[in-house]
Amino acid sequence: MSEKEVKKTEKPGFFTRAKNWIVALPGRISGAFKNMVAELKKVAWPSKKDLINYSIVVIGFVVGLALIVGLLDTASSVVVKQLIEL
Repeated sequence: MSEKEVKKTEKPGFFTRAKNWIVALPGRISGAFKNMVAELKKVAWPSKKDLINYSIVVIGFVVGLALIVGLLDTASSVVVKQLIEL
């Protein structure tokens, strides 16, 4: 085997791989942003009316759950206080 054949089969060194990685980085970053823009163009955005309705539903659901958790917390505090006083 000649030296040229041996060098072709060797794995590139650390610094060569690091240089190649750094050189390719801007292309990979720009490619990611291009893909993101392409995907955002495919999104079916809701109308303003739908967005308001969805927001009201979410806020109502969160407030309802907060009330339920608050009531359960208060009730469990009262029960624990009663058990401690026994």
